Amino acid sequence: MDALFYGFTVLLFAAVILMIEGTYLWWSGTHGGGARRIARRLRLMSGGIDAHGEKVSILKQRRYCDNDWLDAFLHRRRLANAIDRLLLQSGMRWSVAQFVGAALGSMGLALLLLQMHPAPPLAQLVVTLMFMSVPYVLARRARAARLIKIEEQLPEAADFLARAMRAGHSFTNVLQMVGSELPEPLAGEFRAAHEEINYGVPLNEALYSLADRIPLTDLRYLVIAVVIQRESGGNLAEILGNISHIIRERLKLLGKVRVLSAEGRMSAWILGMMPFCAMAFMVVMNPKYVSVLWTDPSGIRMLWFGVGMILIGVLWIRRVIHIRV
Repeated sequence: MDALFYGFTVLLFAAVILMIEGTYLWWSGTHGGGARRIARRLRLMSGGIDAHGEKVSILKQRRYCDNDWLDAFLHRRRLANAIDRLLLQSGMRWSVAQFVGAALGSMGLALLLLQMHPAPPLAQLVVTLMFMSVPYVLARRARAARLIKIEEQLPEAADFLARAMRAGHSFTNVLQMVGSELPEPLAGEFRAAHEEINYGVPLNEALYSLADRIPLTDLRYLVIAVVIQRESGGNLAEILGNISHIIRERLKLLGKVRVLSAEGRMSAWILGMMPFCAMAFMVVMNPKYVSVLWTDPSGIRMLWFGVGMILIGVLWIRRVIHIRV
């Protein structure tokens, strides 16, 4: 009886172990990582979609962060895409995560300063927003300077393209020549367009991507001319030469406009700096006379009201003297 009982116990134990192992093998074969990878490959080969219902892209994406989870999170945010576009156009080597970290760090510094020097709620909000906008302002200034430099290089690039086309080179080879012969930053953008074409991107899409990275009207004229010529035919070298002439004439007109509006810009600087210079002079000469502006509540309100009016006036003058050509 004891031998029969022990034998039944051993067989029952073995049956339970085999059942557990069989269940594990079935689960790993149908729902495990290897099975999911195989199923995903089969869906991709058949032109399907991935497990999340999103189309899988084979294009290389710019990383927004070194951390994979945060990078995927930022790629799903439109604001992060807009920030990456701004950084790409400015030529800065920051990532989106670094840009956001700089903005948050500036906000923390503003809050720390406001804790040391209390101010009205509206003033605290204005100061915090000003500090947070410092990375954005730097990126915008870098973008503007880079676009101005590219705009000055465009006539030479168009002439180079026209001469190379007359010499018998293909347009793809001409892009490579521009990327290696002309100075930066325009050469880097043409190199990127040539690399996209080498990787299999159609020429029209590569040119559209070039115009998207460099939001200049003159460059868009050049891209549109090339695309139309490829579809309808014509003398591309002559077209590029005419575009180069138009860009040069436009830059000359822009220079004349800047000379004529120099007086307005100087007036804006003088009117914008005069209140601060007058305040600094009065603080040095008679501090008690102006101390009411930051010691009395009514004076503090008047001070912030004056700063707001100065800001509105400067923006208004800037809009008046800014003439688009």
